[in-house]
Amino acid sequence: MAISEIIAALTLPGTERSARRARAFARDVLGEGHPSLPDVELCVNEAVANGVEHTRSGRGGRVTVMFSRAGDDLLVEVVDDGADGTRPELNDDPLAEHGRGLQIIDAIALEWGVRADGARTAVWMRFPGPPPQPV
Repeated sequence: MAISEIIAALTLPGTERSARRARAFARDVLGEGHPSLPDVELCVNEAVANGVEHTRSGRGGRVTVMFSRAGDDLLVEVVDDGADGTRPELNDDPLAEHGRGLQIIDAIALEWGVRADGARTAVWMRFPGPPPQPV
């Protein structure tokens, strides 16, 4: 998937409040009328919350939310401070009380994945466009 340009990025502290701030950032970047806004808000919320809870981002670290163009679609990346070599994985336990964030992302995003970004980990998600204009 070719990324033609970064539209917007925001780095947040690794706190519980950051998921809410990331949702507000998504609204600011996409605008209230964007057709993918509800899906993007939910998936960004889950990815940021996972980063804060399960990685070094939550212990005085940081998490970055980035919006890019991916052809005619929107690419959203949430980059956390990494989790000591482990990678995010889908939880297959239907009775689990926690660990549904990646299942939500898997059900909503056109496609998604995980990539290493140095010591950090990026969860990327692709959504239907149109991509917003750069801010």
